[in-house]
Amino acid sequence: MASGTDVDPVKDAQSEQTTVIIKSSPAAKNVSKGVDIKQLLEAGAHFGHQASRWHPKMAPYIHSKREGSHIIDLTKTVEALDKALAFLSEISAAGKQVLLVSTKRQARDKVKEVALATNMPYVTERWLGGMMTNQATIGGRIKHLKDLETRMVTGALEARFNKLEVQRFAEEIEEMNRIYGGIKELAAKPGAVFVIDILNDINAVREAKKLGIPVVALVDTNADPTLIDYPIPCNDDAAKTINLIMDYVQSAIEAGKAKAKKSADKTEEKTDAKVEAKPEVKAEEGK
Repeated sequence: MASGTDVDPVKDAQSEQTTVIIKSSPAAKNVSKGVDIKQLLEAGAHFGHQASRWHPKMAPYIHSKREGSHIIDLTKTVEALDKALAFLSEISAAGKQVLLVSTKRQARDKVKEVALATNMPYVTERWLGGMMTNQATIGGRIKHLKDLETRMVTGALEARFNKLEVQRFAEEIEEMNRIYGGIKELAAKPGAVFVIDILNDINAVREAKKLGIPVVALVDTNADPTLIDYPIPCNDDAAKTINLIMDYVQSAIEAGKAKAKKSADKTEEKTDAKVEAKPEVKAEEGK
């Protein structure tokens, strides 16, 4: 448990406002240059579930109990988030994919937004069994989708079928994109999987673990953090919390990509310099 010198958020049930007491302790100050603990507080990241629903393995991350609900120690959240973001940045810098997953209503739009902004694969509608472990079946469906899209764009479907049938193909493409659109370019084995709610999307976690893919996830007080390689203890229900965490995730991925590009540019410059420095071989003069 955290000491009394740590962040002590108190929820006032009557006014529905949160009073935050941050005493002058090194642990209570921002322990990260990138993650702002005050922003986490304002987003409600510290609110856990009812104490009766808690998971015992979350004990190290719980600060206290207020009005029957657990309060998460945000100094632990900042430390864990820092570590997770550094890992995601490394994965991105290595040119690997981060599969972003959340099928819960309040997180879908934001997860998709970040995925599209960073050009990463995502799942926001429904996790189909075998999405990562059954490449033959899922890959076959994606191949079928891409084939239909190509034939639609080139006019091959319109040339062969009547308007009603073409319309049905268009509807099929739309429905398949709703389910498979986010993973059309998914690698056989992404570098990491990021999950918003591990109870809601436990199948994604299980498949990742089966394949040995590291999992980064938000973990609320009712879940088991030991299932996750990089657990981030925080509220996984509040839209404000989810949006804030996803903004951090987007920044980490973009930073990794920028690092990779900078490294590639330097390598290209060195190669060009070597080519320019190579002495020209003069043709032997005739005797």
